[in-house]
Amino acid sequence: MLTNIYIENVAVIEKASIDFGGAFNVLTGETGAGKSIIIDSINAIMGQRVSKELIRSGEKQAFISAVFSDVSEEAKKKLDEWGIDSDEGEYILQRTISAQGKNTCRINGRPTTLSSFKDISPYLINIYGQNEGYDFMTADSHIKYIDAIGDYHDVVEDYKSKYAVYSDVKRKLDSMSDNIRDRERKIDLLQYQIGEIEDADPTPGEIEELAQRRQLLMNGEKIRTGAAQAYSALTGEDEGGILSSLEDVSGLLEEISQLYPDLDSISERIRSAYEELNDCHYELRGIYDDLDFDPNELEEVEERRELLSKLSAKYGGTVEEILEYCDNAKKELESLISYDINKGNLERKFEEAKKELTLAARKLTEVRTKAAEKFSADVMRELKYLDMPNVVMVPNITSCGFTPNGCDVLELLISPNPGEEPKPLSKIASGGELSRLMLAVKTIIAEKDEIDTLIFDEIDTGISGSAASKVGSKLEQLSQTHQVLCITHQAQIAALASEHLFISKKVEKGKTFTVVKELDFEERKRELSRIIDGTDYSEVSLQHAEQMLRRQNTGKA
Repeated sequence: MLTNIYIENVAVIEKASIDFGGAFNVLTGETGAGKSIIIDSINAIMGQRVSKELIRSGEKQAFISAVFSDVSEEAKKKLDEWGIDSDEGEYILQRTISAQGKNTCRINGRPTTLSSFKDISPYLINIYGQNEGYDFMTADSHIKYIDAIGDYHDVVEDYKSKYAVYSDVKRKLDSMSDNIRDRERKIDLLQYQIGEIEDADPTPGEIEELAQRRQLLMNGEKIRTGAAQAYSALTGEDEGGILSSLEDVSGLLEEISQLYPDLDSISERIRSAYEELNDCHYELRGIYDDLDFDPNELEEVEERRELLSKLSAKYGGTVEEILEYCDNAKKELESLISYDINKGNLERKFEEAKKELTLAARKLTEVRTKAAEKFSADVMRELKYLDMPNVVMVPNITSCGFTPNGCDVLELLISPNPGEEPKPLSKIASGGELSRLMLAVKTIIAEKDEIDTLIFDEIDTGISGSAASKVGSKLEQLSQTHQVLCITHQAQIAALASEHLFISKKVEKGKTFTVVKELDFEERKRELSRIIDGTDYSEVSLQHAEQMLRRQNTGKA
């Protein structure tokens, strides 16, 4: 449940820390005092988008913090999945909204995202406002309410899983049937592409090898000339070369080293140099002979490189990617050529999937119809208590094609008076009737869900007198199993609360401030008197207020 909300710099609220009890909390105050701002702040902490205009005038940012305790097991499981541990059973959600429109969100001090707040909110709080009432007037929303209270989640999931299989097979089959001409064109294209690649017969690493060969061919003459000059210098075919001179020096040193042994090492080193250079001269001769290039080879290399470049532009940057494309094209071609076989297999799968989906849809319609009938009966029972004894609600279910939610079009019709034909809610329900209708719906749903906190924003719209008393009693009944927060303008409802918060505003130094105060018995009496009489506190209204409090809250005074 929501135990505390702290609001800072939100609209006319400079700072407010509001503690909520675990049962029936009411918020009252004059119009414009700031009650809606509290609901806006709760919506903000639940991940709803808010305008930066919500920030108090002159401030750079707004801050909202909400403390939840004793949350449902589903909420704990969701938070555990995110790696968020509770602090002694509490979860603190914090949101900072900057004037630049940026949001900073945290849960128990751990940074998170606004979408995470939105994901966890359905497990923490259910807010009923006028927008939801208007949403309930549209037939499209009715099926979600029936499914919410129906004990057939496994049937819904079974239908959805079979619908996913059916949709996938149908999409593939439609794609095959709708593209016969495209198929023929695709076969021709793939055959051409495969032939082009196979004719070229590229090999891995060939592009790099061609680049190196091209470099060699473009500089072949220069390399050959240099090798020849080096060979000539070593051999000295015309006037004696390096090898001949080294051989003479080596022979001389060998001769005199016998007379002067200290020359032995020098003689050996020169002999080694001679042998090494002699080997080099033979290698140079071999290289020179090998560098006898074919004049047409460079042109052939250029043509091959251009061919591979075109293939790379079409099918991939490397030969490996080109070959991979070719393999995939062969597989696709094989699939297209086997069209009739594949189409027949898909048609069989489609009929099987359709048969299974039809059975699942019938089952869903069956349990949904029973749930809708029970839901309507339960709503009529609740409405009878809420001073609408003559209302008749009937579910109107018709069939449609397969949809993600089944094969049902479901609309709840009502007849508010005896003898009238049931009609759509939008054509009959008034503001007061809609408020009580939604309270009845929420009461029924609350019996099924695990959400601890229910918030009703002006559930008393369009009602008064006995109806208001009945609405208050119903909210008090809900508060026995759920935490209830209610903004109200009805004394009959406010008198039943276990905690009463008064919202007021004041002006100081030209600025408007909202103040939230928990009322004691005497303060509640005066507030109820104000609601009854307006701004005056007559002796009669004060006595009436005290009687309401003592009668409705025996032992709480």
